[in-house]
Amino acid sequence: MKLIDKIQKAHSGKLSDYSKIYTPTANAIERISDDYAVEFLNWYISISSIMDKKYIGKTSKELLEIFKIEKGL
Repeated sequence: MKLIDKIQKAHSGKLSDYSKIYTPTANAIERISDDYAVEFLNWYISISSIMDKKYIGKTSKELLEIFKIEKGL
């Protein structure tokens, strides 16, 4: 399932016909999320070589939150 499909499904019944997400916007959202995923992976690879104590034993969700804080996102 594509990201846009997940967004539409999550908001089904909440989005009016006027606020549906159309293809150009959907494509932009997909590119942004892909870039974000790649940036997170590159960050994870860089911390894997260091393995500071603050990263050890963290879940992927916790690591994502740390990433967002460190990157100011």
